[in-house]
Amino acid sequence: MVRKRGDVLLLAVLALLADGPLHGYEVRKRLDLRLGVFRALSYGTLYPALRALQAGGCITETTQERLPGTVSPKRARVVYEITAHGRDRLAAMLDESGPEAWEDDAFGVHFALFTRVAPRTRLRILEGRRARLLERLEQMNRSIDRTQAQLDSYALEAQRHGVETVRSEVDWLDRLITAEHHPQPTLRTTPSNPEENP
Repeated sequence: MVRKRGDVLLLAVLALLADGPLHGYEVRKRLDLRLGVFRALSYGTLYPALRALQAGGCITETTQERLPGTVSPKRARVVYEITAHGRDRLAAMLDESGPEAWEDDAFGVHFALFTRVAPRTRLRILEGRRARLLERLEQMNRSIDRTQAQLDSYALEAQRHGVETVRSEVDWLDRLITAEHHPQPTLRTTPSNPEENP
């Protein structure tokens, strides 16, 4: 079950390595590019996660030696690769659709990996996230009603901006949930019959 930020990192690393072996530097770079929630990830956080996955039998590491005849001063680099056990663990983590998958950081990672997730699981996560945000929205509105007389105009606007941000995400989730309930047929990129070409 994905409950903590550290567990979310393990999920993200396994998903990246499922696409092929990577050096530690490449793992960090792709976590930043594909999963922005890890933008500030340091090597001091990444390498313990890689060691934990290795200790759990989810990944292996091999050393990539320098090419023969090169004079590069760079030392050999370690390459990480997912194992069969790691793929099984990844599948189980992606199938998790309980509250721990709805929280802010966890949801962002799960959503970025939705192409790997079964439709029923995607729908449960989206609906769970929407329910969580509606609860948050109600709490925020109550807070504004209770404290607006005590706030200056900027503090009040900051709270209203927070409400608008959450409401915007709820609208976005509504569209995604509708799309999951009514999937569109995949558009053909090439005609099946050559005679269909104009």
